[in-house]
Amino acid sequence: MTDTAVVPRTPLTVLGTGAMGTALARVWLAAGHEVTVWNRTAARAEPIAAEGATVAASAADAVAANRLVIVCLLDDASVGEALDGADLAGRDLVNLTTGTPAEGRARAAWAEERGARFLDAGIMAVPPMIGAPDSGGYVFYSGSPELFEEHRDTLGVPAGTRFVGADTGFAALHDVALLSAMSGMFAGITHAFALIRPEDIAPKDFAPLLADWLTAMAPAVHQTADRLESGDHTRNVVSSLAMQAAGVPTFLRTAEEQHVSPELLAPYLRLMERRVAQGHGEEDGTGMIELLDLRRGA
Repeated sequence: MTDTAVVPRTPLTVLGTGAMGTALARVWLAAGHEVTVWNRTAARAEPIAAEGATVAASAADAVAANRLVIVCLLDDASVGEALDGADLAGRDLVNLTTGTPAEGRARAAWAEERGARFLDAGIMAVPPMIGAPDSGGYVFYSGSPELFEEHRDTLGVPAGTRFVGADTGFAALHDVALLSAMSGMFAGITHAFALIRPEDIAPKDFAPLLADWLTAMAPAVHQTADRLESGDHTRNVVSSLAMQAAGVPTFLRTAEEQHVSPELLAPYLRLMERRVAQGHGEEDGTGMIELLDLRRGA
């Protein structure tokens, strides 16, 4: 987060006062910014109005109130519906709505055709992390570098900022890539706890073992990046793909013995076996990324 003592108090508009929009607006208000808000269900804007925000009667009125417009709605379709009919000429539109890279690029072109400058964003935080400097939360931004630099201090008030490129789709791509990795980790955690659940093993005793193990495995991220950039998937391999694939039957038999569905684990194991069958058993798992790349006809 930016030190609010030195941030210009730029007036701004927030479209959407759900949990995240309200959290963002609340922090900007606390930092001394004039905030105008709009929400499709007007009653949901009442709590933030009580804290000093101005509630606009319509999205168009909210857009007209300030040059800097923050959009935090349900999805890309909601953005189009909310802004339909609003005069965007001369506005700086920052879209914090979760979407896909293609949606971000298309929305940028749509906004620019209407005379607005545009940034897309991906929020790597949940509402309680907003305004909490030590939470680790931040927001990816992509699009106009000049627009980002102009509003960097204001955007940095509620959470850290990370500009990831002039390609407007990159914020959403970074966001979804990280969330996809998180989903895979949660799938592994879910499967692990399912395996021990029938036994006399306290989840609270198992949890620190699991957390420490996942932490110990985290450096594999950097090793994967190194191998992808070098193109050599056999560099410094400690546990080969063939060795890992040899454990697949044990994983599946254990799940069967524990009466646990293998559905979270099986797709990854099948991918591993497929890569080995193609003659890449001496690699680590990095080469499996090629199997996921549909452009290669995998």
